[in-house]
Amino acid sequence: MGIYIHPTAEVSDKANIGDGTKIWNQVQVRENSVIGENCILSKNVYIDAEAKIGNRVKIQNNVNVYHGVEVEDDVFLGPSMTFTNDFYPRAFNADWKITKTLVKRGASIGANCTIVCGNIIGEYAMVGSGSVVTKDVRPYALVVGNPARQIGWVCRCGHRLDEHCRCPECGSEYPELETGKDGEKDD
Repeated sequence: MGIYIHPTAEVSDKANIGDGTKIWNQVQVRENSVIGENCILSKNVYIDAEAKIGNRVKIQNNVNVYHGVEVEDDVFLGPSMTFTNDFYPRAFNADWKITKTLVKRGASIGANCTIVCGNIIGEYAMVGSGSVVTKDVRPYALVVGNPARQIGWVCRCGHRLDEHCRCPECGSEYPELETGKDGEKDD
């Protein structure tokens, strides 16, 4: 199948890129980063040194994936979303410390979101456009706002679940997601 790299992309020869991945115009992929198979890196994406991207990940235009970020398989990263990787950024700080972030399998992060470092986005969770994630997001949770808060649950197919934790689109049921007030999982 091979790898496609647009002529305007800057891809380090020390990056590890999986078969079937497409890297489009003005993308930069830094050294020691890992990008899985069958990924799409759209225009103007930046993959920092040592960032890890799983298989079948779709990264839309203008996304930044910084050192310390790991993205598992089947994740969608919407246009112009970004990650952070330092809690105390200063231009003059030579001793800055990377704080890791993990995006679990199947999660979707909407356009213009910011994911503050040190958090985990759970499996198949959905982060609404423009949200700022400041704490972990539960698997299958739908979160929105600044700071992001949970307003419900989503199906693996991406549609919002009804009050009985059923998907109106595909019919899947999630009895394990017992919901309480405001869609929060009962603890």
